[in-house]
Amino acid sequence: MKQFGFDRRTLKILLSGYIIIALAGSLLLSLDFAHTKPLSFLDAFFTSASAVSMTGLIVKNTASDFTLYGQIIILILVQIGGLGYMGIGLFIYILIRKKVGFSGKNLLKESLVHSSMDGLFGFFKKLLLFIVIIEFIGTILFFLRFALEMDFGKALWFGFFHSVSAFNNSGFYILEDGLLKYRHDIAINLIFTSLVIIGGLGYFVIVELYFFQRKRLQNLSLHTKIVVFSTLFFIVFSTLMMFILEYSNPNSIGNFSFFDKLLSSYFTAVNFRTSGFNTLDVYYFKDASLFFGSLFMVIGGAPGGTAGGMKVTTVVVLVLYAYWSVRNGRVRIFGYEIPQETINKAFVIGVGSAIYIVICTILLSLLESEIRFIALLFETSSAFATVGFSVGDGGSLSLCAKFNPVSKIIVIIMMLSGRIGVFAFFISIFSQDKAIHIKYPKGRVNL
Repeated sequence: MKQFGFDRRTLKILLSGYIIIALAGSLLLSLDFAHTKPLSFLDAFFTSASAVSMTGLIVKNTASDFTLYGQIIILILVQIGGLGYMGIGLFIYILIRKKVGFSGKNLLKESLVHSSMDGLFGFFKKLLLFIVIIEFIGTILFFLRFALEMDFGKALWFGFFHSVSAFNNSGFYILEDGLLKYRHDIAINLIFTSLVIIGGLGYFVIVELYFFQRKRLQNLSLHTKIVVFSTLFFIVFSTLMMFILEYSNPNSIGNFSFFDKLLSSYFTAVNFRTSGFNTLDVYYFKDASLFFGSLFMVIGGAPGGTAGGMKVTTVVVLVLYAYWSVRNGRVRIFGYEIPQETINKAFVIGVGSAIYIVICTILLSLLESEIRFIALLFETSSAFATVGFSVGDGGSLSLCAKFNPVSKIIVIIMMLSGRIGVFAFFISIFSQDKAIHIKYPKGRVNL
């Protein structure tokens, strides 16, 4: 599978690493000092996997069912998932000034989805600085807002937790009643969405945009141009769709003022794509909104960052391919031609993702037959794209809390596979590195 730029052995190590970290996290969460109520190992593993995959689906209330130590463990898992455990490992290596071998560099490259090993360390050092700065700014902004209703220590902890959680697009929060009471709060809405959007752009784009003042627009890389423009388009389009679909729904935004309808639609649209924070009760959304939300969650954010899904770049390449195929032209955008290898990879990711979601949704519908299908599709899409949105269990937990053990394991697999990407997941499990040199005669198929 190296024709797609993947090394099967490297991807197997990455997947195994995330599984080991999730298991280690579940062991820590299972200790008495980490939780306030009885916690089964499966639920601890589910919580740990959700954190390290930056998903945010919960079967236990993070605010009330875990102690401060448990919340710290969850936040550390979120940060490891966001930076990649190889990134954490490299940071330690830098601190102790130990050299990193070729295999370690290769793992880091795959973990950060960096184009090559050239300049990898310099890129990583800049990345660490930007992450610290962004999460620090987010902490200060959240602290200033929460300080209006909490004491200093609690406001600072809440600010730090939600800043890290939002930037890493994890969807975890430690507000017992969630964000429902902040649905009209402009500050909370804008801070959350800003951090989510920045994290969802991808690390390469963040670093390149930082030096934007030194460049002209045409000198930005093709990747950055596609990510920025597609992100803006999808956010605007998704906001308008949510505004239209839920406009007259009295259980969501139907009774809001025009401005609050736009604000809630924007917040939902941003979090549909990457994160999973919600200021509205998704349970009362129309089926059309849930289906539309499922599609947007599957699209996801940009590669090489904290977002999941197929990635916006994959969708853009597929749309471009369809457009230029009709016009019998080479696939191009912004003055660049898209390589055939990239098109092939996008096609495999798109088809593979669709098949994966359909299979998992059908399995869950067979195992959880009493739950409506659209809700299961929504939950499956959320797990696949590591988003964390859910119609809920009727209380403060995700719909997954109602699932039987087998269904929870399926969701865990989807979350962990979504962390490294479904295509990379399949390669690490099923593909072989042996090259096949057999040539077959060409056959004609009418379409």
